[in-house]
Amino acid sequence: MKIITKNEKATFNFAKKFAESLQGGEIIGLIGDLGAGKTVFTKGLAAGLGVKNIVNSPTFVIMKVYDIKKTTSRIKKLVHIDAYRLQSTADLEVIGAQDYFNRLDTITVIEWIDKIKSDIPKKNLIALNFIHQDNDKRTINYNRNKIN
Repeated sequence: MKIITKNEKATFNFAKKFAESLQGGEIIGLIGDLGAGKTVFTKGLAAGLGVKNIVNSPTFVIMKVYDIKKTTSRIKKLVHIDAYRLQSTADLEVIGAQDYFNRLDTITVIEWIDKIKSDIPKKNLIALNFIHQDNDKRTINYNRNKIN
């Protein structure tokens, strides 16, 4: 499927709406160049899930875990991983990321998933590829259970 957003607000709002379709246990892999909209998408997703904290890219800490306080949802955690500097499954194990994969009370978002794609379970995987067009316009292609 392909979505076109015309600015950051539209990307944020798309992600916020996208959050409504999640059941829990999904791994959302984000692919795209620097500035393509991966973190904006994650912020919108977090807002849609009910995360109250400020969400920033975990570039230096690699992984952040956010609590979701919504009582109407079984999803209780959002895990946000920046895989840009990761090399392998061993790196995921060191930070404890695999403990969250496919848990029904958790949504895991991995920016730069293409860097570690062979090490990610394909079950419940949603891959989104962000292509920065002109100005603020983005094309977002997404697939289930595979990383392009």
